[in-house]
Amino acid sequence: MIQSTSLLESWTQENNQLASGCKQDGQNEPNREHNLFRQRRWSSDFHRLLRKIQGIPPHLDRAQLELSVVYNTCVCFTAQSQFDEAELLLTQTAQRLLQIAGDDPGTSDPSVLWRTALKSVTGTALHRRVLSLLCLQWGVWLAKSRLTAVQDFQEEVSLLEAQSGAVWNDCRAETKEKISNIPILVLDPRRLVDLLKICTAIVQGAERLTEGWSVLSALQAASASPAPRALIAYTHLLSGSCLAHMNRPQMALQCYRKALETDPRCVCALYQSALIYSRLENSQAEIQALRILHSMLLLPSTTEPAMAADRLLSPSLFLCSQSLSSLLSVPSALSVLHSLALKCVIHSRVSEGVECYLDLLAALQSEDQHGVHAVVSTLPKLPRLYLEAGAALLMARRPADCMALCDEVIGSTLDLLPEKVLLEDPVARRVAGSGEVTEEAENGLVRLLWTAAAYLLQGHCYSQLKDWKQAVTHYTRCINLLVKVHYKDTGFSLQIPCADKDPEQGVDLCVLQRLKGLSLAGRGISFAQIDRLREALRDLQLSRQAHPEGVSARRWYGEVLWRLDRKQEAAACWEQTWSNPIPSLSEALPVYAQELQSGPLLDSAELRQKLQELGPT
Repeated sequence: MIQSTSLLESWTQENNQLASGCKQDGQNEPNREHNLFRQRRWSSDFHRLLRKIQGIPPHLDRAQLELSVVYNTCVCFTAQSQFDEAELLLTQTAQRLLQIAGDDPGTSDPSVLWRTALKSVTGTALHRRVLSLLCLQWGVWLAKSRLTAVQDFQEEVSLLEAQSGAVWNDCRAETKEKISNIPILVLDPRRLVDLLKICTAIVQGAERLTEGWSVLSALQAASASPAPRALIAYTHLLSGSCLAHMNRPQMALQCYRKALETDPRCVCALYQSALIYSRLENSQAEIQALRILHSMLLLPSTTEPAMAADRLLSPSLFLCSQSLSSLLSVPSALSVLHSLALKCVIHSRVSEGVECYLDLLAALQSEDQHGVHAVVSTLPKLPRLYLEAGAALLMARRPADCMALCDEVIGSTLDLLPEKVLLEDPVARRVAGSGEVTEEAENGLVRLLWTAAAYLLQGHCYSQLKDWKQAVTHYTRCINLLVKVHYKDTGFSLQIPCADKDPEQGVDLCVLQRLKGLSLAGRGISFAQIDRLREALRDLQLSRQAHPEGVSARRWYGEVLWRLDRKQEAAACWEQTWSNPIPSLSEALPVYAQELQSGPLLDSAELRQKLQELGPT
C-alpha cells in the first residue's frame, strides 16, 4: 500500500511537470511547425507515463490520475490531428473505467460505452474527469465530420453544456490551491467546451444552410458565445449565406458587414458580398468589394482563427466540413485581380480595367511573384489573358499596345495551328448522345480561335488608326483561319447556334461564329472606307448571316446600300436597326469576341436625316 501511494505521488508529480511544460509551450510558441514538434514530444511523454500507470491492474485510487493523463495525452494527439489515435485511447479508457466499476455494456460502440461510463461514475469524484474525456470524444467526432454521432449524443453534450460551470469549478479551485496530489490538465475543459460549442454550431450551420430560420436562430445564438473573434465572424458569415439562400440579399449583406466588423481578416465575407452585388447587378459596389478583397489578399496570411489565450488546440481542427470549406474558400489574389479587371472593362471603367490587366500580366511574368505557380491554373490561359487585355487597350484607344500583345499571342500559337480542324456535325453529336468535341480537335480549335482573335483585334487597331488597307489584311487573316474549321461530311457550317441558345454547342463554337461575323463586318466596313462597295456589301451580308445579332454590320449594310443608290433597301435596313442598340458587354463570352465599338461609327442623326429626305417608304 505504501509502495502504491508512493507510485501515485510520483506519477502525479510527473504528470504535473509535463502538463506545466506543455501549457507553457502552448502559450509561448507562436510558430505552428515548432509547436507541432513540441506537441509530439509532449504526447510521447504523456503516453509513456500512461503506459506505466496502466502497467498495473486498474484501481479506483489511481483512476483520477489515469483519466487525467489520458485527457492530456488525447489533447496532444488531437492537436497533431491524430484523431484515430485519440479515439482509440478514449475507447480503451472507457472500457478500462467500466472494468473498474464492474460493468459490461457488451459492445465496443463508443456511444454506448460513454453512456454506461457516465452512469457508473455519477455522484463520484471521477464524474468531472469522465466529462472531460467526453469533451474530447465530442471534439474527435466533430473533427472527423461525424455529425450524426454528435447529434445522437446530444443529451450528453447538453449535460456537458449545463455542467460546464459548476462541475469544472472544482478543477479551477484545485489548480488555484495548488494541491500537490491533484493531477493538472493541459487545457481547461470549460475552454474546450466553449470552443466545441461554437465550432459545432458553425459546422452544423454550414451543412444545413438551406433549412432557413431554424439554422439562422442557432447561428445567431452562437454569435453571442465566448469565442475568438474569427469564430464569431464565421457565425455572421454563415447567417449571411443562410439569408442569401432564402433570397434575402440585403439582410445577407448586413451579416457580411457584421462579420467584417467582428474580424477584418474575414476575407470570405468580402468575397460573398461581391457575389451578392453581382446578383443585384450593383457593379459599382461589386468592383469596390473586389478591389478591397484583392488588397487584403496581398497582405500576409492571417486567415486561421487562433485561440484567445493558448495555442494547444486550433479551432481549424474542428472545422473540417466540406460545405464549410467551400463557403470559406476565396480565389487567389491573381484570380481576384483578373475578375476585377474584367468587371471594370465590362462596366465601362476601361482605364481602371487596363491598369488591372497590366498589373496582372506583370505579376504573371515576374519570377519573384510569390505563389504564382500555385495559382496560375485557376486563371484563364495566358493567350486569352493577353487577348482580354488587348481588347481593353483597344477600348482605351491604345492600339499600339494592343497590337504588341496580339503579336505575342500570334508568335506563341501560329506555328502550332493544325491545317484544319475537323468537328463532328452538331446534329450528329446530339443523335449519338455525345456533346463533346474530341480533345485533339478542341485543343486545335482553341489555339486557332486565339490566333484568329489576335488578328481580329489587330484589324480593329488599324481601323482605329484609319489604315484601311492594313485593316483589310488583318481581317482577312482572321477569316482565313476560321474557314479551316470543318464539319465531318457536311463541310464548313456557317450557321452555328450560339452557346446561350444551344449549350451543347459550347462556348468555343459560339466564339468561332462571333469571330467570323465580326471579322467579316470589320473587313466590310474597311472596304466601304476605300469605296470598294461591292466587296463591302458582300462581306456585310455574310457577316449578318454568320452573326445575325451584330448591330454594326446591319447599320453599315444599310449605309453601303444607300451609297449604291439602293435607298429603299437601305431605309428598310435602318428601320430594323433603330430599336437594336449595340449590346453591352457580357461575361458570357470573351470580351474580344464582342462588339467593342472601336471602328468608325455612323451618326444616327444623319441616318434619320437621310430617311426624312427620302420621304415615306
